[in-house]
Amino acid sequence: MTPPPNNTRILHVPRRFAIDEWGGTESVIFNLCRQQQALGLRPEIHTSRALAPTPAEVWRDIPIRRYRYCYPFLGLSPEDIHALDKKGGNLLSLDLFFHLLAARDVRLYHAHVLKRMGGAVLTAARLRKKPFVATLHGNVFDVPPAEAASIVEAQQGHFEWGKPFGALFRSRHLLEDADAVLCVGFSEYEKAREALSHDRVHHLPNGVTPESFAHGDRAAGRAHLGWPQDATAFGCLSRIDPQKNQLLLVDAFAAFAARHPERNPRLLLGGPITAPDYHRQILDAIARHGIGALVTLHPSVEAESKLHRDLLAALDAFVLPSRHEPFGIVVLEAWAAGLPVIAAEVGGLRQLVTHDRDGLHFPSGDAPALTAAMEKLHSHPDFRHSLAAAGHAKMTAQYTWKAVNARLEEIYQLAEQRHR
Repeated sequence: MTPPPNNTRILHVPRRFAIDEWGGTESVIFNLCRQQQALGLRPEIHTSRALAPTPAEVWRDIPIRRYRYCYPFLGLSPEDIHALDKKGGNLLSLDLFFHLLAARDVRLYHAHVLKRMGGAVLTAARLRKKPFVATLHGNVFDVPPAEAASIVEAQQGHFEWGKPFGALFRSRHLLEDADAVLCVGFSEYEKAREALSHDRVHHLPNGVTPESFAHGDRAAGRAHLGWPQDATAFGCLSRIDPQKNQLLLVDAFAAFAARHPERNPRLLLGGPITAPDYHRQILDAIARHGIGALVTLHPSVEAESKLHRDLLAALDAFVLPSRHEPFGIVVLEAWAAGLPVIAAEVGGLRQLVTHDRDGLHFPSGDAPALTAAMEKLHSHPDFRHSLAAAGHAKMTAQYTWKAVNARLEEIYQLAEQRHR
C-alpha cells in the first residue's frame, strides 16, 4: 500500500453526529477518524445540528462542525421534526454545502449519508474536483419494506418543496457517480453489486478497538445496576428501536425467568431511544409479564467509557434480536468484552456470527427459540465460555479498526486513481 499523503483533510459527512445519541454510525466514523489521525491525516466531521445544536467542538481530538438545516416539507410539527432528527430524516443544509464547497486542502469527501445531504457532498466534491466516497450503513438495499416505511412516516402527507434541490445535487445518481461505494454489511454489498452498473463497490466491515472494552469491572457494573452478584444476566446495549426488536427479548426473557427463578435472572436494555412509542410498548410488556424488578432500562452511556465496559462486564451473555441488521457492531463490542453472543439470523449477522462456533443464531421473531438459546448457554458453562473465546479470537483476527482502516486507505487510493 502506498503511504497516504500527510497534512490533508478528509471530510466525513454523516446525517447527524450527536454524542448523547451514540449509535453504530457514530462509532464507525469516530474510530475511522481516530485511525486516520494516527496516520498523520486530518479527518474532520461535518454534519447537521440535528439533536446536537453545538456549532463546533473538538471531541476526543476529532473536530466536529455542525450546520443549520431544515426538512423541506410544509406543515411539519415539532414532534415530526424530532422524529425525523431521530431517524432517517431527508434534511437539507445549504449552510453545509457552501462550507464544504469553500473548504481548502481537502484530499477527499466521504459521505455517510445519501439523499439530499449526500448529494450536496457529491456536488461539492465534483465542483472542487476531489474524489467522492459514499458509505452505506445498511440503509439502501437491505432494508425491509416495513422499516423503510417507518423511517419516512413523519413526513407523510406534507408537501415536499425540496425536490428541486435533490435534482440539483444529483441525489438519485449519487451511488452511480461515486468514486467508491462502501458497504458495511455483506448482504448489502452483494445487492449493491447487482444494482449498480459499475465495479466500484467494496465490502468494508465495521471494527472495534479491543482495548476499549477490555478489563470491565463486573462487580462495579452489577453494583451500578443494583443487581445481586450471583444473577444470571442477559443484555442488549443498542438503540431502543423496532429494528432492534427488544420487545421480543423481553418476551423471551420473561419465559426464561419463569422457568428458572433460582438463577436470579436479570435483563439489561440500554441505549438511546429513537422510537418513544416503541419504548412505551417495551414498558407495557415488562409490566404485563410482571418482571419489572428483573429488568433494567438504562439510558445511553458514553461509548467506550468505563461505565460502558462495566455494564458489558456485568452480563453473562449479549443478545441482539434484530429484525434486520446490516452488520452488528455491538456484537464486536460484546466479543471484545469477552461475552458470548446470541443473535438473530438476519442480514449481516448471518456472516458475522457462526452458529455453535462463536455464537448462537435463532430465527428472527421466534421468542421460544431465543429462550431456548438462553437456556442452552446457561445450562452449559463450558460451551458458553468456548463461544466467548472463539468470538474474541475472530474479533481480534478480522475486525480491529486498525485493519479496517488499512483497507479503507487502499480504497481511498483507488478512488483517487479513478478521479485523476
